Amino acid sequence: MDWGTELWDQYDIIEKHTQSGLELVEKYVKFVKERTEIEQNYAKQLRNLSKKYNLKRSGKDEPDSRFSSYQSFLEVLNEMNDYAGQRELIAENMMMNICIDLTKYLQELKQERKMYLMEAKRAQQSLESTYKQLDSSKKRFEREWREAERTAQYAEKTDQDINATKADVEKAKQQAHMRSHVAEECKNDYAAQLQKYNKEQNQFYFNDMPLIFNKLQDLDERRVRKLAQGYILFSDTEKHVMPIIGKCLEGITKAGTNVNERNDSMVVIEQNKSGFERPGDLEFEDYSQGINRASSDSSLGTPKGPMELLGRNRNKNFWLFSKKSKPTVTEDFAHLPPEQRRKRLQQKLEEICKELQKEVDQSEALGKMKDVYEKNPQMGDPASLASQISQTSQNIERLSGELNKYETWLAEAGGRGETLRYKSHAFNNNGAHDVLSPDGAHSDESTPDPSQAIYAEFDDDFEDEELTVPIGKCTAMYSFPGASEGTISMQEGEVLAVVEEDKGDGWTRVRRNNGDEGYIPSSYVTINLNK
Repeated sequence: MDWGTELWDQYDIIEKHTQSGLELVEKYVKFVKERTEIEQNYAKQLRNLSKKYNLKRSGKDEPDSRFSSYQSFLEVLNEMNDYAGQRELIAENMMMNICIDLTKYLQELKQERKMYLMEAKRAQQSLESTYKQLDSSKKRFEREWREAERTAQYAEKTDQDINATKADVEKAKQQAHMRSHVAEECKNDYAAQLQKYNKEQNQFYFNDMPLIFNKLQDLDERRVRKLAQGYILFSDTEKHVMPIIGKCLEGITKAGTNVNERNDSMVVIEQNKSGFERPGDLEFEDYSQGINRASSDSSLGTPKGPMELLGRNRNKNFWLFSKKSKPTVTEDFAHLPPEQRRKRLQQKLEEICKELQKEVDQSEALGKMKDVYEKNPQMGDPASLASQISQTSQNIERLSGELNKYETWLAEAGGRGETLRYKSHAFNNNGAHDVLSPDGAHSDESTPDPSQAIYAEFDDDFEDEELTVPIGKCTAMYSFPGASEGTISMQEGEVLAVVEEDKGDGWTRVRRNNGDEGYIPSSYVTINLNK
């Protein structure tokens, strides 16, 4: 069934229906646009939320950054940020594949509909024009026929009038004949116009308008089909990103499962262990017996309580729940407990060594550049590098002094040989540096390759010694990468021989069955010493 056959006389209905259909498309496009705005605002709010609570801004050196719960929260925020990106992708795809595409298609449909309605209007106007010609021809035929009939009656009356002359009779008959001839011509013209109109009317109702109505029907069906595709795309656009959104949610779940409360507790210990011993019992001083007074006074030199155990901090109260005033920060970190002081000194040493490495690399580069300028003056003036070379030398000298200073403080704090040992460099008059020999004299060796290490980590004081007899065994509670020189890696559950006990710095020396030795964090293992 088609509109041209069934709705041949419903032009106004078809026009209204097709217009309503186009308005529905416009309404759907507007709906999707508002949905994309919601998605974009949602994504923006999620990104702002992730940014607001992203703790990375506080810096990687923050103590909390080592906790698994802290790291997992960062992962949650990162996954939420990725999730926001997928919401933005939904909005973008809906805008491109639905809104823009449907708007363009809608404009094409409007133009096509306008063209069909213009064709119908022209056909209607042509039929109306033919009908006007028919009506005019009919009225003229009617008018001329009446006039011919009137002249015929006058001629007959004149012919019967006995008073009329022959000339009058003849004239009346000629007039009647002429009018009769004109009426006949009008009759033929009316018949021709009627035949023409009937033909055009038949063409209009059985060919032209049904064809136009069928075209409008096809247009409307294409419009409905395109709109249906838009409905499907509305769903498919979100389905397309669901796997990635699922991965984001899985990442959040994984972040939760990665939280290790035991590890976090170990980190708290490692970060805050003071290294102090618990205070011993106070001795009773009997002031009622004067004879013991002298001996009591002489015993003041032995540690009896928390004040003497605190060393430099003896002027502070040693109560667990007392309100502690903020200590005065000193350059050698003496304000910190022993364990924390060692860690901060070690960290400071690493920072100085990195700066020193950078200055040494700069010095080597300047020295080579100066050699090139001296051999090829056209490339540059060697004197132009003098200020830079001098500044670099001063920086190296300053950093070397700081390095020695912090190494001394670390040694005082009871640190192991895990500090970075820098190889000293001297600078000749040409700005290039020469390696100092062990006795302090300049060696004749050429400038070392910059790719060679400038400093070595962890003096392997046990490398060439005879194997020490183990004093016990330990079992790893957690895995340890052992990335630094002098340390040894271990896997969770691995059993190792204890070679040297923890001396209070948080490290224990162990050995594998294959002879590999190194230090591991004491808090990462359970230790059973031989009795």
